[in-house]
Amino acid sequence: MKILVNATARDIQSGTLDKALAELGMTSPALATALNGIFVSRAKRADTQLSEGDRLEVLSPMQGG
Repeated sequence: MKILVNATARDIQSGTLDKALAELGMTSPALATALNGIFVSRAKRADTQLSEGDRLEVLSPMQGG
């Protein structure tokens, strides 16, 4: 299915958010995710179903001083 990941069209096979993140190589435990503008906690990713055309935003913390 096609979804938007950080505003880039991506083709994925996975049907749940946790599996899609793994498929996309986004495996850091320090990720924040939002699906269609709604925050999804790490605990709910396995239960969050994806649909064609969904918009996924994935953010990781940046270090700096």
